[in-house]
Amino acid sequence: MLTAAIRKPTPSMELRAATPDDALCLSALAMQVFLDTYATDGIRPALAREALYSFSETVFRDAIVSSSNRLIVAEHKEHLIGFAQIAVSATHELAPLGTQAALLRLYVQEPFTGAKVGTQLLACAERSAALAGASVLWLTHWVYNHRASAFYKRHGYQDFGSTPFVFEGESHESRLVAKYVYAD
Repeated sequence: MLTAAIRKPTPSMELRAATPDDALCLSALAMQVFLDTYATDGIRPALAREALYSFSETVFRDAIVSSSNRLIVAEHKEHLIGFAQIAVSATHELAPLGTQAALLRLYVQEPFTGAKVGTQLLACAERSAALAGASVLWLTHWVYNHRASAFYKRHGYQDFGSTPFVFEGESHESRLVAKYVYAD
């Protein structure tokens, strides 16, 4: 099929550090991407509470001003279309040896997937983690998020095992993947 070979062009966008003024839009964007990814059978109370709690404007505002977080936003025509959130010095027992940082989230609004927004955010997140002193960047992704699994594998991340993501007493299998990162 011819259309399968057509790639979306990379939109004109700016990558920049998030500011407290971005918190509201980050909240809405994160809820949208989270629900599009994980509420594949519809919305139920546990997912709704997780989205509302984890992605509130206050949570993002606090993360933006925290010295232990880095938030990078992708902006297109003055609209946020994606973001990466890094936790500096976050460790996990499955991650490889080195000074660790975690990529907590890399979220791209669906209309912009396939346009290299995620690739550019990931590269910026890797540089940011390395500049903060990390030699290893790790993340976890839901085992059924095959698109994320393929994306990180394409970008050199190796699988280090299964780890649960738990909320509201429910355990969901995730995979921990990691990569060594270097400051340019």
